[in-house]
Amino acid sequence: MKVLRVLCVLALVALFAGAAYAETQSVKVSGDLTMRGIFRSAYDYRGSTPEPDIVRTGLTADTGVPGTPQSWFMTVAAVQIDADMTDNVSTCIRLFNERDWDVRTKAIAQGTGMQPNGDGGYVANMNDFNVNVDLAYVTLKEFIYSPLTVTIGRQDLWFGKGFIVGANLPQTQYNQAIVTGYGRLRAPEYSEATAFDSIKAVLDYDPWTITGVYAKIWENEISPADDVDLWGVNVGYKFDQYRAEAEAYWFYKDDQEVEKWAGNKGSNSVNTLGLRGSFDPIDVVTIAAEGAYQFGSVINSRSQLNEVDRSAWALDIAAEWRVFQDRYAWKPKLAAEYIMYSGSSDEQVVNNATGTWHGWDRMFRGKYDSAIREWVGTYYASYDYPARANYINSCADASYTNQHQVAFTGSIQPVESLTLQAKYLLFWTYADYLYNVGDNIHNGGFIGQEVDLTADWDYTEDVSFGLLGAFFVPGDVYVNADKTATDVVGTVKVSF
Repeated sequence: MKVLRVLCVLALVALFAGAAYAETQSVKVSGDLTMRGIFRSAYDYRGSTPEPDIVRTGLTADTGVPGTPQSWFMTVAAVQIDADMTDNVSTCIRLFNERDWDVRTKAIAQGTGMQPNGDGGYVANMNDFNVNVDLAYVTLKEFIYSPLTVTIGRQDLWFGKGFIVGANLPQTQYNQAIVTGYGRLRAPEYSEATAFDSIKAVLDYDPWTITGVYAKIWENEISPADDVDLWGVNVGYKFDQYRAEAEAYWFYKDDQEVEKWAGNKGSNSVNTLGLRGSFDPIDVVTIAAEGAYQFGSVINSRSQLNEVDRSAWALDIAAEWRVFQDRYAWKPKLAAEYIMYSGSSDEQVVNNATGTWHGWDRMFRGKYDSAIREWVGTYYASYDYPARANYINSCADASYTNQHQVAFTGSIQPVESLTLQAKYLLFWTYADYLYNVGDNIHNGGFIGQEVDLTADWDYTEDVSFGLLGAFFVPGDVYVNADKTATDVVGTVKVSF
C-alpha cells in the first residue's frame, strides 16, 4: 500500500506538470537525490551506553544517543515543480521522502518467530515510503503596489546569515530522550524539512529592502490558544562601496504551548532585536558582525510557578581572508569567527520564580558551524548532562546558550572540481553549569574542541561526492568523559 501511495502521488505530479505545461508553457521540473553513509561513536563522550533505567541524582542517565559505534545509510529524494502562471504569478511545489535504510524496531512477543532474514519479532519503519511536502507556495509580484512581492504558503525563510531565522528544524519532545522526539531520521540534523508555513511581504526600494513575515510554527488543533507563532520585520540596505550591506530586524516568537503543573498555561515570549552588517575594507578581506538582544517572558519548566523576565545577548563576528586566492592555483582561503550566547548558572534552578533569565533562545537559527557540538541540546545529549524531562532548555550543556565559540577555517582547491576544508573550533562556558537540578554543584570552563575535515568533489555538473570527518574532544566541564565523539559521513548527491 505504501508503494502504491507513492506511485499515485508521482502520477498526480506528472499529470499536474503536463496540464500546467499545456496551460502556461513555462514549467520547470527539477529534483535531487542525496544518499549518505553515516558512522558515529561516543556521542555520550563515554564510549558505552548506560542502561536506560539507571538513575543518577534524580535524573535518568540515558541520553537517547548510544555511545557505542553505529553505522547506517539514509536517503533524501525530492521532486520540485516551478510554474510561471503569468509574468507576476508563480508557484512552487516540492515533494520529498527522507528515510534511514530499512529500519526495523524490536517488538518481540511470546510465540513470535525469529527466522533469519524475516520480519518476525521486528516492526518496519512506517516512514519508509511517506511522501511529505517541503515547499508549497505562490509568489505574487507587483501585488497591488509595484514594489511589493507577496509569497504565501510553505516556504524557506532565511534572513542575513541565518543567525536568528533560517530553519524551522524538526522539533523534539523534551519529556523524552532528545533524539527519540523525531521519527523520520536517526540523524535529524540532515533533514530537509526546514521550511515555514508563512506569509512574506517584500518591499523593494533599491537599495532599501523591507520584509515583513508571519509564520505558524505550531497549531494545537484549531481552537486551543496554545500555539507558537513568529512575526518579524527586517530592513536591509546595500551600499555603493566596499560591497557593504546592513540590516536591522525585530522578530517575535509567541510561544503559548508551555504546560505548567501549577496555575495557568505559561507564556514563553521572545522579542529579538538585532543589527547585522558586512563590508570589504579591501578586495581580499570581508568583515562581518551581528549582534542581537532578547527580552520578553520565560517559563522554563513545568514546575515553575510564575513567569520571569528575559534579558539575553548574542554576538557573531567573522572575518575572511582571500589574499592568496588569486595568486596560487590552489586558491587558499582563511576565515575566523567568534560567537557568544549569554547565560547564567541560575538557569537550571527548578523554580526560577524571581530574577531575570539570561539564557539565549535559539529562535529558528539556520546557521550551524560544527558537525557535532552545535547539535548538543537540539538532538543529542552527553552522559554528564542528559536530556531533562519537561524543560525548555533541554540539557545543561546545550550549545545554543551560555557559550563562547571560536572557529578557524582554511580551504584549498587542489583541482577545480575538488575543495578541501579544515575547521578547528573551541568552546567555553559563558557562566558555570549547575551540575544537576536541585543541588549546588557548579562546573564551568572549557567545554571542548572540535576538528571538522571535509572534502567535496564535483564529479560532473550534476553529481557530487562529499566526505566529512568530525571529532569532538570533551573538556573539563565533563567529569565522566573519556572518549572522543566521532562522526564520519559520506555523501553522494545527484541534481536534475
